Amino acid sequence: MTTRAPILIRAIREDDLDAVLQVQAACYPPAMQEPRAVVLSRLRAAGDTTLVALHGNAVCAYVFAYRSDAGAVTPLDAPFEVKGAGDTLYIHDLSVAPTAAGLGIARELVARLRSLAAGAKLAQCALVSVQDSKAFWEGLGFAERACAGDAARLALASYPSVAIYMCSELSGETQR
Repeated sequence: MTTRAPILIRAIREDDLDAVLQVQAACYPPAMQEPRAVVLSRLRAAGDTTLVALHGNAVCAYVFAYRSDAGAVTPLDAPFEVKGAGDTLYIHDLSVAPTAAGLGIARELVARLRSLAAGAKLAQCALVSVQDSKAFWEGLGFAERACAGDAARLALASYPSVAIYMCSELSGETQR
């Protein structure tokens, strides 16, 4: 019987940046890979809601999220606009390296974020679904919604191909 190395999820650190960028490169086409400076600024802006997963002591997944307003969308390659009084945890990017696919890491990262959001008494989580991931997000309770206003629609259009704004209400969830 083979034992699988445990998955450790923790807050992201600046020394994880190179590994995060490697996961990003393995998961996205060049047009969707965001620059190092932007990723670093996001880590610094929202370090309490950005996580990495380690498998065998190596970063194999990450998620960047931050407090925002319902209906708002962060454009591709733009810094986060963290809203201290926002009502939504916006999940900007969740990526799992192909070598770690099928281990349940994405679901665990989302569960952690939902717990953080519920603990902060936020109303919902929101995201932009890309790369035909709509069915995955629907399986986690997200549904397509309209984004809020022209600025959000323009931000949504900054993503290549089909990009869909989705939300998941947190009503009834309790802090884990």
